[in-house]
Amino acid sequence: MTASTTASNRPGRLRLAYYGDDFTGSTDALEVLAFAGLRCALFLKPPTPELLAQLGGFDAIGVAGDSRGMSPAEMEAALPGIFRALAALGAPLIHYKVCSTFDSSPAIGSIGRVMEIARGVIGEAPIPIIAGTPALLRYCLFGNLFARSATDGKVYRIDRHPIMRRHPVTPMEEGDLALHLNRQTALPIGHVHYPQFEQPAAAREDAVDALMAGDSAPHAAILFDTATREHLTEIGRLLEREASRRAASGKPVFTVGSSGVEYGLTQWWATQDLLPPATRDYAHFDAAEVILAVSGSASPLSGQQVDAAIAAGFEDIAVDAAALVDADTWQATLAGMVERAVDALRAGRSVMLHTARGPADDRIDAMITRLAQRGMDREQARHQGGRLLGQRLGQFTRAVLETVPLRRLILSGGDTSSQITQVLDPDALEIAARLAPGVPLCQVISRRPGINGLEMALKGGQMGDAQFFVTALRGNR
Repeated sequence: MTASTTASNRPGRLRLAYYGDDFTGSTDALEVLAFAGLRCALFLKPPTPELLAQLGGFDAIGVAGDSRGMSPAEMEAALPGIFRALAALGAPLIHYKVCSTFDSSPAIGSIGRVMEIARGVIGEAPIPIIAGTPALLRYCLFGNLFARSATDGKVYRIDRHPIMRRHPVTPMEEGDLALHLNRQTALPIGHVHYPQFEQPAAAREDAVDALMAGDSAPHAAILFDTATREHLTEIGRLLEREASRRAASGKPVFTVGSSGVEYGLTQWWATQDLLPPATRDYAHFDAAEVILAVSGSASPLSGQQVDAAIAAGFEDIAVDAAALVDADTWQATLAGMVERAVDALRAGRSVMLHTARGPADDRIDAMITRLAQRGMDREQARHQGGRLLGQRLGQFTRAVLETVPLRRLILSGGDTSSQITQVLDPDALEIAARLAPGVPLCQVISRRPGINGLEMALKGGQMGDAQFFVTALRGNR
Protein backbone atom coordinates (compact mmCIF):
# COMPACT_ATOMS: atom_id res chain seq x y z
CA MET A 1 0.00 0.00 0.00
CA THR A 2 1.46 3.37 -0.96
CA ALA A 3 1.59 6.30 1.44
CA SER A 4 -0.88 8.28 -0.63
CA THR A 5 -3.66 5.80 0.11
CA THR A 6 -3.10 5.21 3.80
CA ALA A 7 -5.84 6.11 6.26
CA SER A 8 -3.79 8.92 7.78
CA ASN A 9 -3.54 10.76 4.48
CA ARG A 10 -7.04 10.50 3.09
CA PRO A 11 -8.57 13.96 2.54
CA GLY A 12 -10.47 15.24 5.55
CA ARG A 13 -9.05 12.67 7.95
CA LEU A 14 -7.24 13.47 11.16
CA ARG A 15 -3.71 12.19 10.63
CA LEU A 16 -2.42 12.27 14.19
CA ALA A 17 -3.63 12.86 17.75
CA TYR A 18 -1.21 13.24 20.63
CA TYR A 19 -1.16 13.77 24.38
CA GLY A 20 1.75 15.70 25.87
CA ASP A 21 2.92 14.75 29.35
CA ASP A 22 3.64 18.41 30.03
CA PHE A 23 2.68 21.67 28.37
CA THR A 24 6.14 22.65 27.13
CA GLY A 25 6.57 19.39 25.24
CA SER A 26 3.04 19.69 23.89
CA THR A 27 3.84 23.00 22.18
CA ASP A 28 7.11 21.55 20.86
CA ALA A 29 5.18 18.85 18.96
CA LEU A 30 2.60 21.39 17.79
CA GLU A 31 5.38 23.56 16.38
CA VAL A 32 6.70 20.74 14.20
CA LEU A 33 3.26 20.05 12.75
CA ALA A 34 2.42 23.70 12.13
CA PHE A 35 5.77 24.47 10.51
CA ALA A 36 5.11 21.56 8.14
CA GLY A 37 1.97 23.37 6.94
CA LEU A 38 -0.59 21.20 8.74
CA ARG A 39 -3.65 22.72 10.39
CA CYS A 40 -3.39 21.87 14.06
CA ALA A 41 -4.30 23.07 17.53
CA LEU A 42 -3.48 22.20 21.12
CA PHE A 43 -6.35 21.63 23.57
CA LEU A 44 -6.39 21.28 27.36
CA LYS A 45 -8.76 18.32 27.21
CA PRO A 46 -9.63 15.93 24.39
CA PRO A 47 -11.97 17.65 21.92
CA THR A 48 -15.06 15.84 20.72
CA PRO A 49 -15.45 14.94 17.04
CA GLU A 50 -18.32 17.44 16.96
CA LEU A 51 -16.07 20.27 18.22
CA LEU A 52 -13.39 19.45 15.66
CA ALA A 53 -15.98 19.50 12.89
CA GLN A 54 -17.35 22.80 14.22
CA LEU A 55 -13.88 24.37 14.14
CA GLY A 56 -13.44 23.35 10.53
CA GLY A 57 -11.32 20.23 10.78
CA PHE A 58 -7.68 19.68 11.63
CA ASP A 59 -4.88 17.56 10.22
CA ALA A 60 -3.56 16.94 13.73
CA ILE A 61 -4.51 17.84 17.28
CA GLY A 62 -2.76 17.68 20.62
CA VAL A 63 -3.91 17.58 24.22
CA ALA A 64 -1.64 19.29 26.73
CA GLY A 65 -1.42 17.33 29.97
CA ASP A 66 0.64 17.16 33.14
CA SER A 67 1.22 13.45 33.63
CA ARG A 68 4.98 14.01 33.85
CA GLY A 69 4.28 15.15 37.41
CA MET A 70 1.81 12.35 38.24
CA SER A 71 2.23 9.28 40.40
CA PRO A 72 1.26 5.92 38.84
CA ALA A 73 -2.01 5.98 40.82
CA GLU A 74 -2.83 9.43 39.45
CA MET A 75 -2.06 8.21 35.94
CA GLU A 76 -4.39 5.25 36.37
CA ALA A 77 -7.18 7.67 37.29
CA ALA A 78 -6.52 10.23 34.53
CA LEU A 79 -5.10 8.57 31.43
CA PRO A 80 -7.51 5.78 30.42
CA GLY A 81 -10.32 8.22 29.69
CA ILE A 82 -7.97 10.47 27.71
CA PHE A 83 -6.66 7.56 25.64
CA ARG A 84 -10.20 6.38 24.91
CA ALA A 85 -11.22 9.90 23.84
CA LEU A 86 -8.23 10.21 21.51
CA ALA A 87 -8.92 6.79 20.00
CA ALA A 88 -12.54 7.84 19.38
CA LEU A 89 -11.33 10.65 17.10
CA GLY A 90 -10.33 8.06 14.51
CA ALA A 91 -6.73 9.10 13.99
CA PRO A 92 -4.59 6.17 12.81
CA LEU A 93 -1.67 7.32 14.99
CA ILE A 94 -1.83 8.24 18.69
CA HIS A 95 1.32 9.65 20.24
CA TYR A 96 2.12 9.87 23.95
CA LYS A 97 4.53 12.82 23.77
CA VAL A 98 7.34 12.84 26.32
CA CYS A 99 10.32 15.12 26.67
CA SER A 100 13.22 14.02 24.48
CA THR A 101 15.29 13.65 27.66
CA PHE A 102 12.82 10.96 28.87
CA ASP A 103 12.99 12.28 32.45
CA SER A 104 10.73 10.03 34.51
CA SER A 105 10.91 7.61 37.41
CA PRO A 106 8.91 4.70 38.88
CA ALA A 107 7.27 7.17 41.29
CA ILE A 108 6.77 10.28 39.11
CA GLY A 109 5.91 10.51 35.42
CA SER A 110 6.38 6.78 34.84
CA ILE A 111 6.50 6.16 31.09
CA GLY A 112 6.50 2.45 31.82
CA ARG A 113 3.15 2.73 33.61
CA VAL A 114 1.81 4.76 30.68
CA MET A 115 2.59 1.90 28.30
CA GLU A 116 0.83 -0.57 30.59
CA ILE A 117 -2.26 1.66 30.68
CA ALA A 118 -2.24 2.15 26.92
CA ARG A 119 -2.05 -1.60 26.29
CA GLY A 120 -5.17 -2.03 28.39
CA VAL A 121 -7.07 0.69 26.52
CA ILE A 122 -5.74 0.81 22.94
CA GLY A 123 -4.63 -2.81 22.51
CA GLU A 124 -1.64 -5.02 23.16
CA ALA A 125 0.22 -4.54 19.88
CA PRO A 126 3.87 -3.48 20.40
CA ILE A 127 4.44 0.21 21.13
CA PRO A 128 7.11 2.00 19.04
CA ILE A 129 9.38 4.17 21.21
CA ILE A 130 11.13 7.05 19.43
CA ALA A 131 13.57 8.98 21.61
CA GLY A 132 16.00 10.84 19.37
CA THR A 133 15.28 14.30 17.98
CA PRO A 134 18.34 15.32 15.94
CA ALA A 135 16.82 18.75 15.19
CA LEU A 136 17.09 19.43 18.94
CA LEU A 137 20.50 17.70 19.18
CA ARG A 138 19.05 14.68 21.00
CA TYR A 139 20.19 11.25 19.80
CA CYS A 140 19.59 7.57 20.59
CA LEU A 141 22.40 5.11 19.73
CA PHE A 142 22.35 1.41 20.61
CA GLY A 143 19.53 2.23 23.01
CA ASN A 144 21.45 4.97 24.85
CA LEU A 145 20.12 8.51 24.94
CA PHE A 146 22.35 11.53 24.35
CA ALA A 147 21.49 15.23 24.53
CA ARG A 148 23.26 18.53 24.04
CA SER A 149 23.55 20.78 27.06
CA ALA A 150 22.92 24.44 26.33
CA THR A 151 25.22 25.36 29.22
CA ASP A 152 28.35 24.45 27.25
CA GLY A 153 27.16 23.20 23.85
CA LYS A 154 28.46 19.66 24.37
CA VAL A 155 26.53 16.42 23.86
CA TYR A 156 26.35 14.10 26.89
CA ARG A 157 24.91 10.69 27.58
CA ILE A 158 21.76 11.53 29.48
CA ASP A 159 22.95 10.14 32.84
CA ARG A 160 26.00 12.42 32.60
CA HIS A 161 24.12 15.45 31.33
CA PRO A 162 24.87 18.46 33.58
CA ILE A 163 21.18 19.43 33.75
CA MET A 164 19.26 16.16 33.51
CA ARG A 165 21.37 14.17 35.94
CA ARG A 166 20.54 16.88 38.51
CA HIS A 167 16.85 17.28 37.74
CA PRO A 168 15.18 18.12 41.08
CA VAL A 169 12.29 15.64 40.65
CA THR A 170 13.33 12.97 38.13
CA PRO A 171 17.13 12.92 37.81
CA MET A 172 18.30 10.70 34.95
CA GLU A 173 20.52 8.00 36.44
CA GLU A 174 20.63 5.57 33.48
CA GLY A 175 21.55 6.22 29.86
CA ASP A 176 20.22 2.94 28.44
CA LEU A 177 16.55 3.73 27.83
CA ALA A 178 15.39 0.11 27.96
CA LEU A 179 17.01 -0.28 31.39
CA HIS A 180 15.61 3.09 32.45
CA LEU A 181 12.08 2.07 31.43
CA ASN A 182 12.41 -1.42 32.90
CA ARG A 183 12.74 0.22 36.29
CA GLN A 184 9.19 1.44 35.66
CA THR A 185 7.62 -1.62 34.01
CA ALA A 186 8.27 -5.31 33.47
CA LEU A 187 7.15 -5.08 29.83
CA PRO A 188 9.79 -6.55 27.48
CA ILE A 189 11.38 -3.98 25.16
CA GLY A 190 12.94 -4.85 21.78
CA HIS A 191 15.29 -2.72 19.69
CA VAL A 192 15.87 -1.47 16.17
CA HIS A 193 19.53 -0.47 16.36
CA TYR A 194 21.63 1.83 14.23
CA PRO A 195 23.15 -0.84 11.89
CA GLN A 196 19.68 -1.92 10.80
CA PHE A 197 19.16 1.50 9.23
CA GLU A 198 22.10 0.71 6.94
CA GLN A 199 20.42 -2.45 5.64
CA PRO A 200 18.25 -2.57 2.50
CA ALA A 201 14.70 -1.40 3.14
CA ALA A 202 13.22 -4.88 2.63
CA ALA A 203 15.50 -6.42 5.28
CA ARG A 204 14.69 -3.61 7.69
CA GLU A 205 10.96 -4.07 7.11
CA ASP A 206 11.28 -7.80 7.76
CA ALA A 207 13.09 -7.11 11.04
CA VAL A 208 10.49 -4.55 12.16
CA ASP A 209 7.62 -6.82 11.11
CA ALA A 210 9.04 -9.61 13.24
CA LEU A 211 9.16 -7.28 16.24
CA MET A 212 5.69 -5.81 15.58
CA ALA A 213 3.92 -9.11 14.87
CA GLY A 214 0.55 -8.23 16.33
CA ASP A 215 -0.70 -8.96 19.84
CA SER A 216 1.40 -12.13 20.01
CA ALA A 217 4.72 -10.30 19.48
CA PRO A 218 7.49 -11.22 21.92
CA HIS A 219 8.02 -7.58 22.82
CA ALA A 220 5.53 -5.09 24.24
CA ALA A 221 7.50 -2.10 22.96
CA ILE A 222 10.18 -1.45 20.34
CA LEU A 223 12.88 1.20 20.92
CA PHE A 224 14.22 2.77 17.70
CA ASP A 225 17.70 4.25 17.50
CA THR A 226 17.70 7.75 16.00
CA ALA A 227 20.94 9.47 15.07
CA THR A 228 20.11 11.39 11.90
CA ARG A 229 17.30 13.18 10.13
CA GLU A 230 17.23 10.32 7.63
CA HIS A 231 16.66 7.81 10.44
CA LEU A 232 13.62 9.80 11.55
CA THR A 233 12.22 9.99 8.02
CA GLU A 234 12.52 6.20 7.77
CA ILE A 235 10.84 5.81 11.16
CA GLY A 236 8.02 8.03 9.89
CA ARG A 237 7.62 5.69 6.91
CA LEU A 238 7.59 2.63 9.17
CA LEU A 239 4.99 4.19 11.48
CA GLU A 240 2.80 5.03 8.49
CA ARG A 241 3.24 1.50 7.15
CA GLU A 242 2.24 0.00 10.50
CA ALA A 243 -0.82 2.28 10.66
CA SER A 244 -1.87 0.98 7.25
CA ARG A 245 -1.49 -2.62 8.41
CA ARG A 246 -3.74 -1.97 11.39
CA ALA A 247 -6.34 0.10 9.52
CA ALA A 248 -8.48 -2.91 8.64
CA SER A 249 -8.90 -3.76 12.34
CA GLY A 250 -9.72 -0.15 13.21
CA LYS A 251 -6.92 -0.06 15.79
CA PRO A 252 -4.51 2.90 15.84
CA VAL A 253 -0.78 2.73 16.35
CA PHE A 254 0.04 3.94 19.87
CA THR A 255 3.58 5.30 20.07
CA VAL A 256 5.67 6.82 22.86
CA GLY A 257 8.36 9.35 22.16
CA SER A 258 9.68 12.84 21.72
CA SER A 259 8.69 15.29 18.99
CA GLY A 260 10.87 13.04 16.85
CA VAL A 261 7.56 11.30 16.09
CA GLU A 262 6.20 14.49 14.52
CA TYR A 263 9.50 15.23 12.76
CA GLY A 264 9.61 11.72 11.33
CA LEU A 265 6.02 11.71 10.09
CA THR A 266 6.11 15.18 8.54
CA GLN A 267 9.47 14.49 6.89
CA TRP A 268 8.09 11.28 5.37
CA TRP A 269 4.90 13.01 4.23
CA ALA A 270 7.04 15.72 2.63
CA THR A 271 8.91 13.13 0.53
CA GLN A 272 5.53 11.87 -0.73
CA ASP A 273 4.17 15.38 -1.50
CA LEU A 274 1.52 14.89 1.17
CA LEU A 275 1.95 18.24 2.91
CA PRO A 276 0.09 21.43 1.98
CA PRO A 277 2.16 24.38 0.74
CA ALA A 278 3.48 26.68 3.47
CA THR A 279 1.32 29.78 3.81
CA ARG A 280 2.85 31.49 6.88
CA ASP A 281 6.23 32.77 7.96
CA TYR A 282 6.82 31.44 11.47
CA ALA A 283 10.46 32.55 11.64
CA HIS A 284 9.96 36.13 12.81
CA PHE A 285 8.06 37.91 15.56
CA ASP A 286 7.90 41.52 16.71
CA ALA A 287 8.97 43.08 19.98
CA ALA A 288 6.51 43.60 22.83
CA GLU A 289 6.36 46.71 25.00
CA VAL A 290 6.67 44.61 28.15
CA ILE A 291 6.41 40.93 29.00
CA LEU A 292 5.72 38.87 32.09
CA ALA A 293 8.21 36.02 32.49
CA VAL A 294 7.69 33.33 35.15
CA SER A 295 10.41 30.75 35.76
CA GLY A 296 9.94 27.70 37.98
CA SER A 297 13.04 25.90 36.74
CA ALA A 298 16.20 25.30 38.79
CA SER A 299 18.39 24.22 35.86
CA PRO A 300 21.78 25.90 35.30
CA LEU A 301 20.58 27.21 31.93
CA SER A 302 17.47 28.73 33.49
CA GLY A 303 19.71 30.44 36.01
CA GLN A 304 21.69 32.00 33.16
CA GLN A 305 18.48 33.08 31.43
CA VAL A 306 17.10 34.70 34.57
CA ASP A 307 20.41 36.49 35.18
CA ALA A 308 20.46 37.82 31.60
CA ALA A 309 16.89 39.12 31.88
CA ILE A 310 17.61 40.96 35.12
CA ALA A 311 20.81 42.42 33.63
CA ALA A 312 18.70 43.66 30.69
CA GLY A 313 16.45 45.64 33.03
CA PHE A 314 13.64 43.21 33.92
CA GLU A 315 12.11 43.75 37.35
CA ASP A 316 13.69 41.11 39.61
CA ILE A 317 11.03 39.33 41.72
CA ALA A 318 12.47 36.41 43.67
CA VAL A 319 9.75 34.07 44.91
CA ASP A 320 9.91 32.89 48.52
CA ALA A 321 8.81 29.37 47.64
CA ALA A 322 8.46 28.23 51.26
CA ALA A 323 6.22 31.18 52.12
CA LEU A 324 4.16 30.72 48.95
CA VAL A 325 3.17 27.14 49.84
CA ASP A 326 2.78 27.64 53.60
CA ALA A 327 -0.86 27.65 54.69
CA ASP A 328 -0.29 30.60 57.03
CA THR A 329 1.68 32.89 54.71
CA TRP A 330 0.82 32.13 51.10
CA GLN A 331 -1.98 34.66 50.64
CA ALA A 332 0.06 37.64 51.86
CA THR A 333 3.07 36.44 49.89
CA LEU A 334 1.01 36.09 46.72
CA ALA A 335 -0.57 39.53 47.14
CA GLY A 336 2.85 41.11 47.53
CA MET A 337 4.12 39.41 44.38
CA VAL A 338 1.11 40.58 42.36
CA GLU A 339 1.45 44.16 43.61
CA ARG A 340 5.14 44.35 42.70
CA ALA A 341 4.57 42.87 39.25
CA VAL A 342 1.61 45.12 38.44
CA ASP A 343 3.50 48.23 39.52
CA ALA A 344 6.50 47.32 37.35
CA LEU A 345 4.43 46.48 34.27
CA ARG A 346 2.41 49.69 34.56
CA ALA A 347 5.68 51.59 34.79
CA GLY A 348 6.84 50.01 31.52
CA ARG A 349 9.25 47.44 32.96
CA SER A 350 9.12 43.76 32.07
CA VAL A 351 8.97 41.33 34.99
CA MET A 352 11.26 38.35 35.68
CA LEU A 353 9.70 36.30 38.46
CA HIS A 354 11.69 33.22 39.49
CA THR A 355 11.75 30.44 42.08
CA ALA A 356 15.47 29.68 41.60
CA ARG A 357 18.55 31.11 39.90
CA GLY A 358 20.23 27.78 39.16
CA PRO A 359 20.71 24.51 41.09
CA ALA A 360 22.69 26.12 43.91
CA ASP A 361 19.69 28.27 44.92
CA ASP A 362 18.31 26.85 48.17
CA ARG A 363 14.75 28.19 47.91
CA ILE A 364 13.22 24.92 46.67
CA ASP A 365 14.97 22.93 49.39
CA ALA A 366 13.65 25.45 51.93
CA MET A 367 10.12 24.85 50.59
CA ILE A 368 10.53 21.09 50.98
CA THR A 369 11.85 21.54 54.52
CA ARG A 370 8.91 23.81 55.43
CA LEU A 371 6.37 21.22 54.22
CA ALA A 372 8.27 18.42 55.97
CA GLN A 373 8.01 20.39 59.19
CA ARG A 374 4.24 20.42 58.64
CA GLY A 375 4.10 16.60 58.64
CA MET A 376 5.00 15.40 55.12
CA ASP A 377 7.93 13.12 54.40
CA ARG A 378 10.49 14.75 52.12
CA GLU A 379 9.53 12.82 48.98
CA GLN A 380 5.88 13.74 49.46
CA ALA A 381 6.90 17.32 50.20
CA ARG A 382 8.92 17.45 46.97
CA HIS A 383 6.04 16.12 44.88
CA GLN A 384 3.15 17.97 46.50
CA GLY A 385 5.17 21.12 47.08
CA GLY A 386 6.17 21.39 43.43
CA ARG A 387 2.58 21.01 42.31
CA LEU A 388 1.28 23.50 44.88
CA LEU A 389 3.99 25.98 43.96
CA GLY A 390 2.97 25.75 40.30
CA GLN A 391 -0.70 26.30 41.17
CA ARG A 392 0.15 29.37 43.27
CA LEU A 393 2.24 30.75 40.41
CA GLY A 394 -0.81 30.17 38.21
CA GLN A 395 -2.93 32.23 40.59
CA PHE A 396 -0.28 34.95 40.50
CA THR A 397 -0.20 34.96 36.70
CA ARG A 398 -3.98 35.06 36.39
CA ALA A 399 -4.24 37.95 38.87
CA VAL A 400 -1.63 39.97 36.99
CA LEU A 401 -3.29 39.37 33.60
CA GLU A 402 -6.67 40.37 35.01
CA THR A 403 -5.18 43.65 36.23
CA VAL A 404 -2.77 44.61 33.44
CA PRO A 405 -3.59 43.73 29.80
CA LEU A 406 -0.49 42.10 28.30
CA ARG A 407 0.42 40.94 24.83
CA ARG A 408 3.02 38.31 25.78
CA LEU A 409 3.57 35.79 28.60
CA ILE A 410 6.64 33.56 28.90
CA LEU A 411 6.69 30.48 31.16
CA SER A 412 9.76 28.39 31.99
CA GLY A 413 9.89 24.96 33.62
CA GLY A 414 7.88 21.97 32.41
CA ASP A 415 5.80 21.36 35.53
CA THR A 416 5.45 25.09 36.23
CA SER A 417 4.24 25.82 32.72
CA SER A 418 1.68 23.02 32.94
CA GLN A 419 0.25 24.19 36.25
CA ILE A 420 0.07 27.86 35.26
CA THR A 421 -1.60 27.10 31.93
CA GLN A 422 -4.18 24.92 33.64
CA VAL A 423 -5.07 27.80 35.94
CA LEU A 424 -5.41 30.18 32.97
CA ASP A 425 -7.59 27.54 31.25
CA PRO A 426 -7.43 28.54 27.56
CA ASP A 427 -9.59 26.62 25.12
CA ALA A 428 -6.73 25.94 22.72
CA LEU A 429 -3.37 27.20 21.48
CA GLU A 430 -2.19 27.75 17.92
CA ILE A 431 1.37 28.40 16.74
CA ALA A 432 2.28 32.03 16.01
CA ALA A 433 6.09 31.94 15.55
CA ARG A 434 9.29 30.21 16.62
CA LEU A 435 10.92 31.79 19.67
CA ALA A 436 13.68 29.16 20.00
CA PRO A 437 14.16 25.63 18.62
CA GLY A 438 11.47 23.51 20.27
CA VAL A 439 9.89 26.57 21.92
CA PRO A 440 7.15 28.16 19.80
CA LEU A 441 5.34 31.37 20.54
CA CYS A 442 1.67 30.40 20.68
CA GLN A 443 -1.56 32.38 20.50
CA VAL A 444 -4.36 31.66 22.94
CA ILE A 445 -7.87 30.82 21.72
CA SER A 446 -10.31 31.46 24.56
CA ARG A 447 -13.88 32.44 25.25
CA ARG A 448 -12.48 34.63 28.03
CA PRO A 449 -11.66 38.03 26.50
CA GLY A 450 -8.92 38.68 29.07
CA ILE A 451 -6.62 36.04 27.58
CA ASN A 452 -8.00 35.56 24.06
CA GLY A 453 -5.20 36.47 21.64
CA LEU A 454 -2.52 36.39 24.36
CA GLU A 455 0.87 35.22 23.08
CA MET A 456 2.42 32.52 25.25
CA ALA A 457 5.64 30.54 25.17
CA LEU A 458 6.18 27.50 27.38
CA LYS A 459 9.65 26.05 27.67
CA GLY A 460 11.48 23.38 29.59
CA GLY A 461 14.40 24.31 31.79
CA GLN A 462 16.95 23.01 29.30
CA MET A 463 15.60 24.87 26.22
CA GLY A 464 16.71 28.13 24.62
CA ASP A 465 19.93 30.12 24.95
CA ALA A 466 21.05 32.49 27.71
CA GLN A 467 19.24 35.45 26.08
CA PHE A 468 15.92 33.62 25.80
CA PHE A 469 13.79 36.02 27.89
CA VAL A 470 15.48 39.07 26.35
CA THR A 471 14.71 37.81 22.85
CA ALA A 472 11.11 37.12 23.92
CA LEU A 473 10.81 40.82 24.79
CA ARG A 474 12.73 42.36 21.90
CA GLY A 475 11.60 40.09 19.07
CA ASN A 476 13.85 38.82 16.30
CA ARG A 477 13.04 40.95 13.24
